[in-house]
Amino acid sequence: MQRKSFARAFSTANKNYDITVIGGGPGGYVAAIKAAQLGFKTAIVEKRGSLGGTCLNVGCIPSKALLNSSHKYEDAVQHFAEYGVYADNVRFDLDQMMKQKESAVKGLTQGIEFLMKKNKVDYYKGWGKFADANTISIDLNEGKTESISSKNTIIATGSEPSPLPGGGLKIDEKRVISSTGALSLNEVPKKLVLIGGGVIGLEMGSVYSRLGSEVIVVEFMDRIMPTFDKEISRTFTNILKKRGFKFMFGTKVLGGDVREDGVTLNMESVNGDKLDPLDADYVLIATGRRPFTEGLGLENIGVTPDRLGMIEVNDHFATVTPNVYAIGDVIRGPMLAHKAEEEGVCVVENLKGLVGHVNYDAIPGVVYTHPEIATVGKTEEELKGEGVKYAVGKFPFSANSRARTNSEPDGLVKVLTEKSTDKLLGVHIIGSNAGELIAEAVVGMEYGASSEDIARTCHAHPTLSEAVKEAMMAAHDKPIHM
Repeated sequence: MQRKSFARAFSTANKNYDITVIGGGPGGYVAAIKAAQLGFKTAIVEKRGSLGGTCLNVGCIPSKALLNSSHKYEDAVQHFAEYGVYADNVRFDLDQMMKQKESAVKGLTQGIEFLMKKNKVDYYKGWGKFADANTISIDLNEGKTESISSKNTIIATGSEPSPLPGGGLKIDEKRVISSTGALSLNEVPKKLVLIGGGVIGLEMGSVYSRLGSEVIVVEFMDRIMPTFDKEISRTFTNILKKRGFKFMFGTKVLGGDVREDGVTLNMESVNGDKLDPLDADYVLIATGRRPFTEGLGLENIGVTPDRLGMIEVNDHFATVTPNVYAIGDVIRGPMLAHKAEEEGVCVVENLKGLVGHVNYDAIPGVVYTHPEIATVGKTEEELKGEGVKYAVGKFPFSANSRARTNSEPDGLVKVLTEKSTDKLLGVHIIGSNAGELIAEAVVGMEYGASSEDIARTCHAHPTLSEAVKEAMMAAHDKPIHM
């Protein structure tokens, strides 16, 4: 008996669905699972051939695997002796690092496919596009075409790397690479230039810096991570400088000469002054991401993306076309996997008649370097710009017992509160495990807590979380250990 193609393994004879999700990234697959759990007959369409989207396949997950491996190597080489641990001839195997990364990705993508089966979501591997508002045409990866009907459709097609503004340097994934190419290099660059001082560039730059690359950050703005709290950005810049990073701020890349063995960049200052050319083995263009909305047949349903490719939605994530919704990177807001997940659940709950909810003031952002950076809510600069009267509480990890015993004293916790009410408005952390520590602040902000509420909550000793408690104390009164 001939085996049924895997592309159709999740399909059924009935092609009429309550909800169809186009896009299998975090927002899409979470929406599909939630829809099935709430009793909707659900389908998901994903062209990649594996679920998880950019995040799981060529983004969040593989980059974290390489960040973890490279950090372990750096720790062994630079810090083990401090702990009384000695290892001779410590070296790394880049091929094995890449294999470990791929193993993690494969296991997680297979896990999501299992969840589709478990929740009885029909999974179509192919390119989905609108024939009309209630009909999805799917070009299956196996070569066939199939049409399905759907009462409601959620667009969750994510984003792709943005090209260099002006088009003077094209990504070829050989010498001029995107984040995707940076995840699969077959050698460690002697010199790596990052165009853009945002999250993606600094994470991948950290990986290769730890493995021996000279890393130079070329940034148009006057600082890295310009949307983050300025004090946090400045602190992180100083930490990276100590670790060998070099920075060229206020610099615009005009183009470059790409060769088989490297790239020469042509640049000028933001004031128009010509700068000396800059040579590199590889150049990583990390100037952000843009919505992926082409080829979806949006013109067939009356949906027109804006000049950036974003789809306009209302507060319920509905487009101008009835029963068509959009979430995640294709709509306004930060391009974060967890933001997309919350939006997907919200859409489905609303369709069920429940009260879906996304609080955009309580969505954390994390940079997974070492130390990590985690942030939620308003920055100090935003509060000043809005004319809000606020209080500030800070506590350095150098005064935290667990951070000192772990030899990781860099960084601080910064808390911003409304001066008259003590309500939490923003929390910003740079330090070891900041991505985990921020969750406490997110919960507090979600439920309208004051800094005193968290300061009066008992925290285990010795833990890094005590730094959060002390910063909360500093916001409304005084810390104990400083």
